[in-house]
Amino acid sequence: MFKFNINNLDLIISAVSKKQYPVHSMPEIAMCGRSNVGKSSFINTILNRKNFARVSSKPGKTRTLNFFNVDNKFVLVDVPGYGYAKLSKNEKEKLYDMIVEYFVNSKNLKFVLHLIDSRHKPSEDDIMMNEFLNYYDIPFIVILTKTDKISRNELTKNEKIIKNTLDLTNCKQLIPFSSVKKLNVEKVLNEFNEIL
Repeated sequence: MFKFNINNLDLIISAVSKKQYPVHSMPEIAMCGRSNVGKSSFINTILNRKNFARVSSKPGKTRTLNFFNVDNKFVLVDVPGYGYAKLSKNEKEKLYDMIVEYFVNSKNLKFVLHLIDSRHKPSEDDIMMNEFLNYYDIPFIVILTKTDKISRNELTKNEKIIKNTLDLTNCKQLIPFSSVKKLNVEKVLNEFNEIL
């Protein structure tokens, strides 16, 4: 089982366009999801760190593509959260263009972790992102976050709704996840391990 060396975690760069993408030969795994879906908690749990990614009480804080070097084995790319209501139309379009540019132009992207809140039906933005990943033939894993906040029955019901709402053609797996209970951390790490 592949384990991370948590001493070797570095933010390589925060980029806003392709001319700033770091040059390297490692595989990239990108993470996307709507604002407040729990991306920072997910990163911290997966990388076994307390505050590596800052957990913000204010959604919509990440406005750049953050490239993290994980133990010189792969690069984790934190994509800005989408669907944050307080952004202007212009700001939203800029963020969307930045995300699209990265997904279409990255030479090293192996797959995308698409984080979706397990408590709710996928939002319009979630559906758009899902359609985009399938359209460009990008393999992805759906991570259902915050499962500790709902009952097992609700999770089963919501999982069914999510499966029926999204197109899972390019989906490698759908993984219920909880940062609080450390649910399915190993499952996610096994997916990382596969590409390495």
